[in-house]
Amino acid sequence: MDSSPSPHPTIAQLQGNSLAKLVQNEVERLILDGTLLPGAKLTESTLAEQLGVSRGPVREAFRLLEEAGLVRTEKSRGVFVRDVPIEEALEIFEVRAVMDLYVGRKVAQCASSGEVRELRQLVDAMDQAVKGGNAQDYHRFNLLFHDRLLELAGNAKLVATYRKLVNELSLFRRRNLTDESMAVYSREHRQIVKAIAAGDAEAAGQAMYDHVMNSRERTQRNYAAKQAGGSTVPTARGARRSVSA
Repeated sequence: MDSSPSPHPTIAQLQGNSLAKLVQNEVERLILDGTLLPGAKLTESTLAEQLGVSRGPVREAFRLLEEAGLVRTEKSRGVFVRDVPIEEALEIFEVRAVMDLYVGRKVAQCASSGEVRELRQLVDAMDQAVKGGNAQDYHRFNLLFHDRLLELAGNAKLVATYRKLVNELSLFRRRNLTDESMAVYSREHRQIVKAIAAGDAEAAGQAMYDHVMNSRERTQRNYAAKQAGGSTVPTARGARRSVSA
C-alpha cells in the first residue's frame, strides 16, 4: 500500500482548520468588545478548556490573530493582546484616511441604488443606537458600514489590509464613542452616503478622509487629557466602562 502523504488535506485537518477559525472568531470578539483588554495574557490550556476544544486549534487561532494584528507572541513569555502605542495609532489613522479617500471615490463611481439603500439602512441603525446611547450597537453597525464600503470598492487586497488596521485601532476607536461623538459620526456617515448616492466621487472621498482624520484628532485629544490626569470624555450609556475609562 502506498504510504506517501496525501496531497489533499485530511478530514481531521479540515476539522482542525475549521475549529481554529471558530476559536479565532471567539477570541477576536472578546478582544474587540473589550472583554480581553490590551496586555492580557492568553493561555492555550485555559482557552481550550473554556471553548471545549483541544490545544491545537487554539495554537493555530493565536497564529491567525497575530496575523490580524490583535495579539503578539513573546518568546518564553506567551501570547498577549496587543497594546498599540498612541504614536502608532495616530499613524494608522493617517494610513486609513488615505485608503478611505480611495474607497469613497471608488464606491461613488460604482454603487447601485440598492447598495446605496443598504448603506442608508446601516446609518439608520447607527442613528437608533445614538438615540438609545447604545455604544455597543453603534460600534457593531459602524464596523458593518465601513466593511460594506470596502466590499463595494471591490479590491480584495485592500480589504485584507484595511481590516487589520481596523482591528489594531479598535480600542482607541471605542474610547471615542460618547453620546456626543456618536451623533457627530452619524452626521458624517450621512454625508458620505449622500455623496455616494449623488455619484460625486470627489465629495465622497473627501468626506471619508475627513471622517477618519476627525477620529484621529479626537483620539489624540482624549489621550492627552488622560495623560494629563484629567477626566476622560463622558462615555456613552451603552459603553463598557472597562474599555472606555
